Amino acid sequence: QVQLVESGGGLVQAGGSLRLSCAASGRFFSINTMAWHRQAPGKQRELVAAISSGGSTNYADSVKGRFTISRDNAKNMVYLQMNSLKPEDTAVYYCLWGRNYWGQGTQVTVSS
Repeated sequence: QVQLVESGGGLVQAGGSLRLSCAASGRFFSINTMAWHRQAPGKQRELVAAISSGGSTNYADSVKGRFTISRDNAKNMVYLQMNSLKPEDTAVYYCLWGRNYWGQGTQVTVSS
């Protein structure tokens, strides 16, 4: 199995930046797509950004130009650089490995 641990969340003011990290451990049988999802209170979990094994990226329209997803396959890490944060970015952010392995989530709170 794959275990994922997110870190880097916290409290920031609007316009600030955070970098989230996701560390993957366990046994890997393939290099998989990795993604960040987020879930705000009362809302469905939604895709924020994804990166394929080959480095192709995909972003939600709401974060394009502000967020950057990257990965370091040698370290089994995926990152989400979040700039120009807005209050509507407030959510619990989850790392996803493939389709079935989720991290525990890290809280991001953006104040206005």
